Amino acid sequence: MGQRVIDLSLLIEDNMPAHKLFQRPVMTMHLSHESTLALNLGVPGDAMTFQTNFIATLDHVGTHVDAFRHVNPKGAPVDQMPLEMFMGKAVCFDLRHIPDLGDIAVKDMEEAERKAGIKVDGHIVLLCTGFHKRTYPTLDSVWKNPLLTVEATRWLYDRGSKMHGVEGPSTDKPSDNIFAQHRLCRDLGISHWEWLVNLEEVLGKGEFQFFGVPLKFKGGSGSPVRAFAIVNA
Repeated sequence: MGQRVIDLSLLIEDNMPAHKLFQRPVMTMHLSHESTLALNLGVPGDAMTFQTNFIATLDHVGTHVDAFRHVNPKGAPVDQMPLEMFMGKAVCFDLRHIPDLGDIAVKDMEEAERKAGIKVDGHIVLLCTGFHKRTYPTLDSVWKNPLLTVEATRWLYDRGSKMHGVEGPSTDKPSDNIFAQHRLCRDLGISHWEWLVNLEEVLGKGEFQFFGVPLKFKGGSGSPVRAFAIVNA
């Protein structure tokens, strides 16, 4: 049986939407092929030109992972977390019935687990609510994501899931400042990816391999990732 790679990453671009508390990234051309022609690199008749881009961004923009340091002053920064945390066996839950600003509860997790046909046992669990397709790139994508309840988060933890992933900019609702899910993750020593996309493509695939590996930022509170899944074709 063949395998297929599915890209689960948001395109990073200038002034893209970001979490309500975060500034948007800045991306612009630094040097162009046209401007570097004046450097007279290469040889006569075969000029060497190049392009470089300037990128200014927080470490929590686009498809990204939260380091323990993000919400715990004593937690490990992203460069000190083991790479093994950011990859492994995974399953995607179909939660497309959850509305904008809705709550993902234990009963939703249990039903989605049954539908997926995979018992969570140390799996990375990705949560597909259809939120990204409904809202991006409008401001609703910043202000209307669902909440993963603390009870549902404990449900994952009790089944050995150390990492999970959501489509929106946060696992907590933007309509309050309680951050109950993030605080519980801090206390349990687990974390998550945020702003995943294309999760509909891995629904019904059973168990697959997921990768969402961060850049090695010294002291990083998180990092953009290139998230992807490898599924059986």
